[in-house]
Amino acid sequence: MNKDKIIVGLSGGVDSSVAACLLKQQGYDVIGVTMINFREEQLSEEANGSGSKIVEDAKKVADYLGIPHYTVDFCPQFKENVIDYFIKEYFSGRTPNPCVVCNRYIKWKAMMEQGEKLGARLIATGHYAGVERLAGGRYSLKCSATAAKDQTYALYGLTQEQLSRTVMPLGAYTKTEIRRMASEYGIPVAEKPDSMEICFIPDQDYAGFIARNTDEKISVGNYVSTSGEILGQHKGIIHYTIGQRKGLNLAMGRPVFVTEIRPETNEVVIGDGGDVFAPALKCSKLNPVSVPEFESGMKVFAKIRYNHKGAPAVIEKTGEDELIVRFEEPQRAITPGQAVVFYQDGYVAGGGIIDAALKD
Repeated sequence: MNKDKIIVGLSGGVDSSVAACLLKQQGYDVIGVTMINFREEQLSEEANGSGSKIVEDAKKVADYLGIPHYTVDFCPQFKENVIDYFIKEYFSGRTPNPCVVCNRYIKWKAMMEQGEKLGARLIATGHYAGVERLAGGRYSLKCSATAAKDQTYALYGLTQEQLSRTVMPLGAYTKTEIRRMASEYGIPVAEKPDSMEICFIPDQDYAGFIARNTDEKISVGNYVSTSGEILGQHKGIIHYTIGQRKGLNLAMGRPVFVTEIRPETNEVVIGDGGDVFAPALKCSKLNPVSVPEFESGMKVFAKIRYNHKGAPAVIEKTGEDELIVRFEEPQRAITPGQAVVFYQDGYVAGGGIIDAALKD
């Protein structure tokens, strides 16, 4: 029997609980860790990332599986690396993906540090993805068994060191199979619903959250057309994202969309449906995964947001930490601040953060 010690991030949900259960069955010496990341009075106890309900559920699962359980408070690090970054990006006219940042700088960092204290080199999570060492020696993320639940997009930022120490036991299963297994194994949280997309904003009111957590003034400004005509007044750029149609309160007589956000002039640009499409993007903050580096002419399947189906594209290297990605067909709502993740043959080649959509 394999008795390697392994830290499992227990969130009190179904996925991480089944992951811990599977690893124990495989003979690992499993240790459960729950990270306390965030506190805010406005959040309900269960939705709160630091809520006692989450810790209580995780401990209940650990007790049921017969594994030790620890809680680790990372609130200061989470605020600095995730929340402050999230707020700053919105004031910069960008739409961030906090999960990408959290995974690399909080979750994996926290679990690896806790593992070292407890004598465990390996860490595991309940993500729907796989980790494999490829023929060339590099570690890569492998897409999960079902595209509908694949979570590799939010994990592309992990380093080679982090991947080399990571086990993801759920990559070969569907969500339906995991729920069935949770029920069959009698796991206490088998019927618990899935968590929210962003743990610290359970009501998905991003602007409301930002307003409560910043001293910076949220200023009204002008809606302008693509030709520069003033169309009306918006309520602050933090309320908008590229491709948005609802909530604009503009009587234009036709559907219109946010096509650009200009923080330097506090303007939100409004256009027609076709104006939201672009054939290319520029990105930076690159992280190669299955490849040692990105090269011009490299063909990839690129996703520009978590729920994007992806599209064929070609990479053009334009700097040490900068790429232009040209798609075979124009893509809708390429959004600065979001990640662009590259895939090849079912593996993550790497990715970066979108800086701009390019019209040519």
